[in-house]
Amino acid sequence: MEYLDIAQRPPLCRIPVFQQLVGAGFPSPAADYAEGRLDFNRLLVHRPASTFAVRITGTSMVGAGIVDGGMVVVDRSVKPVPGKVIVAIVDGSLVVKRLRKDRDGSIHLDSHPAPGQEDMHPPIRIGDGMQFEVWGCVTSAITFMG
Repeated sequence: MEYLDIAQRPPLCRIPVFQQLVGAGFPSPAADYAEGRLDFNRLLVHRPASTFAVRITGTSMVGAGIVDGGMVVVDRSVKPVPGKVIVAIVDGSLVVKRLRKDRDGSIHLDSHPAPGQEDMHPPIRIGDGMQFEVWGCVTSAITFMG
């Protein structure tokens, strides 16, 4: 994963948002369709001082909308509770996985394959002596097309 620092907000870049839902086409960009302007900083970054982004490699989280070549926005201030998708360091490697805690207190990091696909990535069980540090919780996933 490549770390990108977005704690410093870049200059505003607002783009038009259209109120019409799009099925298999694109609405006319006529002014009467415009709902307003969308600021991606406000949409994706709620707490700039604790937010960063990482680029993703691999396919173990496709079922959660996290794809190879995409990015995730991570907020260090969000509490990493079971069920949250987190970015963590495990024995020196950065991973993005879903946090799970069993009744016995053991911690696991689960992948999330695409629906109908067999999970080729076994859960990572965090055991004694392993390096494990949560860097933050994923708040958004960004997919790049083309």
